Amino acid sequence: MRELLRTNDPTVLAYASALLQGEGIDCFPLDVHMSAMEGSIGVLPRRLMVREQDLQRARAIMTDLGIELQDNE
Repeated sequence: MRELLRTNDPTVLAYASALLQGEGIDCFPLDVHMSAMEGSIGVLPRRLMVREQDLQRARAIMTDLGIELQDNE
């Protein structure tokens, strides 16, 4: 799996997940439960992972819909 998105905003993560699932792309959020470690202040970013073969299509979908991606390569 490859990282598609890294964000501190849980609403962006949920929105991106819903968009990808709507397009038939499986995704998996990581670091969701790290808030227990940080005291629930939202400092640690959460990551959204996709399969290698879906990465380019997922990036295109996010870019087309205005979700900013950082270059993770």
